[in-house]
Order: sequence, then C-alpha cells, then structure tokens
Amino acid sequence: MSKPRVAIFDFACCEGCQLQIVNLEEEILDLLGVADVVEWREAMSEQSHDYDIAIIEGSITRPEDEEKIQIIRSRAKILVALGACATIGGINKLKNNFDLDDVKKCVYKEDADMPHLETAMTKAVDEVVKVDYKIHGCPIDKKEFAYVVKCLLLGKKPEIPEYPVCVECKAQGNICVWERGQICLGPITRAGCGSRCPSVGFRCFGCRGYIDKPNVTAAKDVIEKYGLTVEDLKSKMVLFGSAQGPTNE
Repeated sequence: MSKPRVAIFDFACCEGCQLQIVNLEEEILDLLGVADVVEWREAMSEQSHDYDIAIIEGSITRPEDEEKIQIIRSRAKILVALGACATIGGINKLKNNFDLDDVKKCVYKEDADMPHLETAMTKAVDEVVKVDYKIHGCPIDKKEFAYVVKCLLLGKKPEIPEYPVCVECKAQGNICVWERGQICLGPITRAGCGSRCPSVGFRCFGCRGYIDKPNVTAAKDVIEKYGLTVEDLKSKMVLFGSAQGPTNE
C-alpha cells in the first residue's frame, strides 16, 4: 500500500510555522515513515504536482497567489491551513485597514510602483478555496501539528478545541491577566495552545482565531467588571482580527 503523498507550500508569511515542523526533530522521522513528502521548499528542492495532502502556510496577498492556491486545491484531496496567516489572515491582514497605495509607499518608499511589489487585500486561505482542516496559532504548536497529521494519515478526523482559552487558564490555575490590568482575548479565542501567553503573564493576543460561538454575554460581563468598553476590547482584536478591508476599486 502506497504512503500518502504530502506537499507543503508557503505564501505570505515568515515561515515560522514550518520551523515548528522542523522542531519536531525525531518525531518528524516517525511521520516521514508513514508519508512521502513530495514538495517542501524549506527542506527540499524537489517539486511535484501529485499529492494527496497539501499543507499551506501563509496568507493570500496577490492575484497570482489566488491562482496558485486554486491549482493546489484542485490537486489535493485534503488541504490544511497551517498557522494564523493561513487560517485567519494573520498579522498580514493589518494592511487591510489602510489604502493599499499608502501601504506600499510606507513600506517600499520610492520603489512602491515597481511591478513585482504589486499587492492586494490580504485573505486567509479559506477566503479563496475550501479548507478541510486548520492548525491554528502564531506559531503553531508542534505537538498539535503532529496530532493533526497523524489523524489525517490514519483517516481520522482531528478534534480541534471549540472552547475559549479561559478554560485552559482555569485548568492550569493561572491568575487572570485581567486582574493585572491587561485586556485579554482569552474569553473569545479558540483554545488549544495550553494558554501559553497567559501562563507566563501576558494577555492572549487572539492568534488562534475566535471560537465559532463565543459567549458574548460573558465577554461583556468581563469588560464591564473592569470598567472598560467593547471598543477597548476591539482595539486589541485588530492585531489578529482585521477583516477583509476596502478595495481600491
């Protein structure tokens, strides 16, 4: 029986999530024993148009990226979005809050009009093509990556948490960072990271995206308890929660 063929692709990102895959070290050898990696630019020069599972890191920021991801989708039986840039657009989506011409001038100065620097509004992968599974985080949790991939190789559906980070904080006995004067997105952000940031005294930044059915009432209660407003909360949601913004059309 042939092993599933896996290809890993990257778009607009820092490739930090792929580094987390490399950080699996010995465990990655176990995965390679049950799967054939046929394309992965960060680790090999070979390329392939024949693969069963496509793993995508990065957001979609150019028309040619949209065309490429559509081709990848047409070839893959399963497509996995890897990390915040792919799953929710990531920090790259911050530019959607501004006029694109202004963004290019700010970043590239006198080179802003060069053709190869053309850009478009940032999109998460599932805003362009159907995504079958998501591995959340910035960066991803390497253990969660290994779990999801093992499930897929075994033909099982991976179970991704559908409860907020606050649940993990309480389970670990963390002091709520709201008590420390920080506006935390834990009440509305998807768990699965082990409450990594709050566990070391920092607020949740929302890198895993929002749970599908957040307890809005509970979130409002927390905001009111600490004398803040919904706008205060929204100001912290921009980093990983920028929506598809206005276009230049």
